[in-house]
Amino acid sequence: MAPKFGTSGLRGLVTELTDDLVGDYTRAFIDACQHGSRIYVGQDLRPSSESIGEAVIRAIREQGVEAVDCGVVPTPALALAAKGAGAVMITGSHIPADRNGLKFYVPTGEVSKADEQAIVAAYDAKVAPAGKDAPVVEYGAIAPYVDRYARAFGDTALAGLRIGVYQHSSVARDVMMAVIERLGGEGVALARSDAFIPVDTEAVDQGTRDMLRGWCAEHNLSAVISTDGDADRPMVTDGEGNVIPGDILGVLTARMLGAEVVCTPVSSNSVVGMLPEFGTVHMTRIGSPFVIAAMEEALAEEGAKVVGFEANGGFLLGFEADAPAGKLEPLMTRDSILPIVAPLAAAKAAGRTVAELVAELPPRFTAADRVTETPTDKSKALLAELSEDAAKRADFFSALGGVSNVDQTDGLRVTFESGDVVHLRPSGNAPEFRVYAEASTPERARELVDMYMETVGSALR
Repeated sequence: MAPKFGTSGLRGLVTELTDDLVGDYTRAFIDACQHGSRIYVGQDLRPSSESIGEAVIRAIREQGVEAVDCGVVPTPALALAAKGAGAVMITGSHIPADRNGLKFYVPTGEVSKADEQAIVAAYDAKVAPAGKDAPVVEYGAIAPYVDRYARAFGDTALAGLRIGVYQHSSVARDVMMAVIERLGGEGVALARSDAFIPVDTEAVDQGTRDMLRGWCAEHNLSAVISTDGDADRPMVTDGEGNVIPGDILGVLTARMLGAEVVCTPVSSNSVVGMLPEFGTVHMTRIGSPFVIAAMEEALAEEGAKVVGFEANGGFLLGFEADAPAGKLEPLMTRDSILPIVAPLAAAKAAGRTVAELVAELPPRFTAADRVTETPTDKSKALLAELSEDAAKRADFFSALGGVSNVDQTDGLRVTFESGDVVHLRPSGNAPEFRVYAEASTPERARELVDMYMETVGSALR
């Protein structure tokens, strides 16, 4: 499929992300969006990211704008460095290395859907190179990012904890080790890879889950942590190696920071609406632009303590929060380190384990997976059929009994009289079909995902 915008920026096959196309989109961004007097550029560890980054920097300079090269850096660290300026991150997040993409930032944070439309319009109009030669400078964005958490949580927040770091090809693999050590914990580096590994923290496969449990037992760990490729999504296990879902990490983080308003996609665990601490919960379409739009609307109310998070765990902080040792300034982009550190630090401060904090929440459990290599046209056709034809929808879900609610905020989310939930949604910018489920036990949630992974896969063959 040709490169296009989805929920996480521009994505496409590496073979189609040519220097000309990358230059055209970069010039379109410069022409269509506010970017201040400079544009920061970062990249993940995909084999193609370096050359794409060079094409981005070249196009920025040709337009007479200073380029700030941050090199290999976590996406949220780039966003933190670029406050008040534009930024471009070269990343394909969790998808395989044969694909890559561009994420654009305006001075206030991630681009909105309106910004995306303006970029596409400028791209279609083909903004010409200006033929200038602005300077390029280098900037180390990682140290300030690590300092952010050291100042806020203090040097004993993780004291006594032995934490495994599944490093794979995460751009934050050294950042995670540094943060753990600055907060007084002991980091144990695990499975560093020279080859790119597409880790999807929202859909952790059984082989990886078994590996995580094995590491906890072998190394006597309090937890294992990791991120996806560009480090805007977290992964955290408890001391037994059980993966804690990203939206539960979001709930625990929001609680610790004293949030009162939560903005989160409709795919997130419904437990967020059951907790009295959160006076208002806005359920949005899936994707950070929609979460940010809801946050900005909520922030219009003076003094509002607003946060956002996604089902994948990426956490957005909309207010200056009080952390155990200091202040945390707002960061309106998906972050992985905050929802890793906050639940572990909260558990440590309470003399509990993170598993015990999770067990205190109402018993709602989620699971997710994706059917890969699905033709986009077939995926859209299946979703449209199930959304519009009640009889076919009833037949498709006949094994689950009566339906109590159908939500089409984003994809098709069906709640059954039993309390089970199945949510189907094709990816917007990858050949994948997402299957989400929610139930009263983790086993039932997983069973629902497995059932409808097979059903969807059969329907698309």
